[in-house]
Amino acid sequence: MTGRAHRTEDDLTAVEQVNSSFYAAFEHGDIDAMTAIWLDDPTALCVHPGTTPLRGSPAILRSWSLLMANATYIQFFLTDVEVSLRGDVASVTCTENVLTADATTADTSFIGARAIATNVFVREADTWRLWIHHASPVLSDEHHED
Repeated sequence: MTGRAHRTEDDLTAVEQVNSSFYAAFEHGDIDAMTAIWLDDPTALCVHPGTTPLRGSPAILRSWSLLMANATYIQFFLTDVEVSLRGDVASVTCTENVLTADATTADTSFIGARAIATNVFVREADTWRLWIHHASPVLSDEHHED
């Protein structure tokens, strides 16, 4: 294995790990971990399912704080995870299978949902930072081969 191939494999692993850390930060309501993952930049972009785009780190982190404060319980089961790398930019696409509960949910039940997410990371000083997160709800089970 060449040095470049080794670095690529290490980068793919690192990106997959930071992607997992992103979801873990949300699950644990850890805004400090979430802040450490996001790129501190006015070009950062976040689209939560069904919402308009948020631009810039302050607006994005405020939105995560609000989501975390209002989620009594949330757990992600990621499937169809694919990591792509091109230089200092990487993307992760996945299906977010979500179990959640809030103050209106009965103690013995959860709400389930699915979203398709694209997370784009950039390398900044040998650390991968989340630059773009876009999640769209899955509204049907139809598979399109197009």
